[in-house]
Amino acid sequence: MITIYTAPSCTSCKKAKLWLGQHDISYDERNIMSSPLSTDEVKHILEKCDDGIESLISNRNRFVKSLNVDFEELSLSEAVTIISENPQILRRPIIMDEKRLHIGYNEEEIRAFLPRSVRVLENDGLRLRDAI
Repeated sequence: MITIYTAPSCTSCKKAKLWLGQHDISYDERNIMSSPLSTDEVKHILEKCDDGIESLISNRNRFVKSLNVDFEELSLSEAVTIISENPQILRRPIIMDEKRLHIGYNEEEIRAFLPRSVRVLENDGLRLRDAI
């Protein structure tokens, strides 16, 4: 099952939910503003991040700037606590299942959440169109 972590005013979150709906992909949604992530949940997400905390934090975000914190200087537990206490600093949406994690909205990359059989059929269709 796919879980999508969102914020109500996030345009990228709305796009991701629309895309998932258009592709008949069911998901559980969690509003991280009204129900922030626990430190254990942040750690679980970080375990799947290729680039660690840097891929999870929105450095251009005004809330990140207002914290005046250099995440590279913090211990993992300090960073996880700050993230858990300040969900507005997270890049969104966060989309994950048992195997995959995607942060932000990118239509090409979110396709990884399509069932394999659907991806194969769509790729075959693209190849056929290109051949014609």
